[in-house]
Amino acid sequence: MSYRNIAIIAHVDHWKTTLVDALLQQSWSFWEHAAVETCVMDSDDQEKERWITIYAKNTSVQYKDCKINIMDTPWHADFWSEVERVLKMVDSVCLLVDAYEWPMPQTKFVLKKSLELWLKPIVIINKIDKPAARPDEVHDMVFDLFAQLWANDEQLEFPMIYAIWKDWIAIKELTDEKKDITPLFDLIMEHVPEAWNDTDAKLKMQVINLEYDNFLWRMWLWRVYEWKVKTWQTVTIIDNHWKTRTWKISKIYTTLWLNRKAEVDEWVAWDVITIAWIPDIFVWETICEDADQEPLPPITIDEATLSMEFLPNDSPFAWKEWKFVTSRNIRERLEKELETNVWLHVEFWWENSFTVYWRWELHISVLIETMRREWFELQVWAPKVVLKTDENWKVTEPMENVIVNVPEEFSWAVIEKLWKRKWEMTNMVTDNWLVSMEFTVPSRWLLWYKNVFTVDTKWEWILASSFSHYWEYKWEIAKRDVWSMISWETWKTMAYSLFWLQDRWPLFVEAATEVYMWMIIWEHLKWNDLVVNATKNKKLTNVRASWTDEALKLVAPRLMSLEEALDYIWPDEYVEITPESIRLRKIYLTENERKKHARK
Repeated sequence: MSYRNIAIIAHVDHWKTTLVDALLQQSWSFWEHAAVETCVMDSDDQEKERWITIYAKNTSVQYKDCKINIMDTPWHADFWSEVERVLKMVDSVCLLVDAYEWPMPQTKFVLKKSLELWLKPIVIINKIDKPAARPDEVHDMVFDLFAQLWANDEQLEFPMIYAIWKDWIAIKELTDEKKDITPLFDLIMEHVPEAWNDTDAKLKMQVINLEYDNFLWRMWLWRVYEWKVKTWQTVTIIDNHWKTRTWKISKIYTTLWLNRKAEVDEWVAWDVITIAWIPDIFVWETICEDADQEPLPPITIDEATLSMEFLPNDSPFAWKEWKFVTSRNIRERLEKELETNVWLHVEFWWENSFTVYWRWELHISVLIETMRREWFELQVWAPKVVLKTDENWKVTEPMENVIVNVPEEFSWAVIEKLWKRKWEMTNMVTDNWLVSMEFTVPSRWLLWYKNVFTVDTKWEWILASSFSHYWEYKWEIAKRDVWSMISWETWKTMAYSLFWLQDRWPLFVEAATEVYMWMIIWEHLKWNDLVVNATKNKKLTNVRASWTDEALKLVAPRLMSLEEALDYIWPDEYVEITPESIRLRKIYLTENERKKHARK
């Protein structure tokens, strides 16, 4: 049997996971009458709710006499640590591109890493059945992208195929008959190199990914490069500093279709396997048969660009929805996350505060949302960018490449707002009443703009970004143009009070919502915080008049999601996160504390 290892990379909504569904269905990986969900590889609850791939996962299919290992990767640069490790274990990638949209920044980001590893991609142009599809133009755009990313001559001669994944169809030419996805299987067999194995060499394999199992403890995904591995074999683990230690392998698993834990006693190179019960091993380390063998090149991971403080919840409503509240609980949960999330970095310097370093807001919001569902209570500070000092002792900050797609009618409103924020436009193209603009912008300016951008374009927008480089620190800019209205009392909000206050700005709370002193309940248009009493009810008397008994019609409040709350807060505010609520609050909950710290 031969082996081929591929990864699938694409931008959001290009039907990447649907492609994996089609490959599994076409290879008869399910029982004939089995009820199969769509996007079967997105097994995590948040993946199903958000309709995105968060964690890199592997499966395999059988085609003729070949086992094809397939790695389903996240599309977003927030989870690049997941993608970066996977690309080290494959021999080719399938680049999925929409038949109408031009390549997005996330596509460029992942493709750049693939080309740097000398992988030769297979380009798949999907959704050719769309009325506005333009596959020939998209093919030219993809070629230009390859040239822009300095692809070599062999990579520029990439094989290409057209597809309609929702119907499980792939064709080599637009005029071919639309039957099934057999042409894609044939293209993989033709252009993806067969995984090699040196049977005369000693065992050598490298850790690619980490998993966690309540019964098997930590589990590691490996690519076996040379010879074979078997149970109860004594091996040597070599780290980046050539330090060695020995261990005995007790459990080996391989992937058979969706069964990712098929236990075996012995397995050869070419394939991808999972090993359990090695307690202290990390992604970049190599397992060899002897200590004198040379380790494989280490896997490097880009540094995080943002940081955030995690603290125990100390608000007046703490412990009301509790299960895990204390700093010890939060510390243990973050330590557990570090066992599998190799990109996350946590500093445990203070007893009641933990600094978490991460890539982008979606990366950290997934972790916080997971902790919410595990019944944790915590509060987080406003995110900050990670600054560096260059060789000339100048402060630098991370920069982003941003593509903005908006209808032409909203383009000037967007340009005006971006000009005020001093975004640097590098390109602008108008096509079919859709304006595409490219910018270079500091990460902190982008982090603070998404909510405003959504309002300006009335939700008819696409904004995608990817990390570019570090550059000299730009000037300060206001995070938002409005301040906050703060609750003066601890009680439930009354419809009577909200009715007379809602004309000032959209509310953040509904009627009969419990609030506490110095909790943020809506916005204030002027340049100062305004303290209001939203718990006051109408006084009842025996006198009635038609002009005093008005019907109270409340405007629907703006209930923030976790990502919106993290974008919204200022440095003097917290986001309070509990299993059932997301609240905004000031750090200091009394006027005396605020004045005391304002003088410092």
